[in-house]
Amino acid sequence: MNVDLNEITMNLVPFPRLHYLVASQTPLFASADVKVQPRRLDQMFSDAFEQSHQLMKADPKRSVYLACALLLRGAVPDGWKTGLCSVPPVGHTYSLLSLANNTCLRHNFTDLRDRCVKLYRRKAHLHHYTSVEGMETGLIGEALNSLSSLIEEYTSLENQGLNPPEPVSRLTIAT
Repeated sequence: MNVDLNEITMNLVPFPRLHYLVASQTPLFASADVKVQPRRLDQMFSDAFEQSHQLMKADPKRSVYLACALLLRGAVPDGWKTGLCSVPPVGHTYSLLSLANNTCLRHNFTDLRDRCVKLYRRKAHLHHYTSVEGMETGLIGEALNSLSSLIEEYTSLENQGLNPPEPVSRLTIAT
């Protein structure tokens, strides 16, 4: 069966606005480093969740996973539901790509918003945007508000995940 990237991302987005993914790759190497020592499959699953193998700066271990997909390449057992590609990467027997929807992205969006606010207050580079037809300074404020609401959604989900709900009392059988 074929796996479509649209299908993968659709399954990773439980909330429509929170559609940004954290990617990690193992083994992670440059094309000049093809002779990297091969990893065992169990090591690769651990590596996929390590910060050192991510393709962006984020710390998902201290946050909440909303969804995660693991895509394997190479000759690996297929006893679980996952995306498989039988063609391994050059010089390796298999590799693993992790795509995760995690609340750790709120930190990246917070940094982005803070840098944009600093530049906007100084009116730095504003003329580049306002020279575009249909672009007004008010739209930048709207974009910052939208980014702030996105950060709030991630924060509320993270707070729900870090504070588990109270246990539900069980029904008792009358005797």
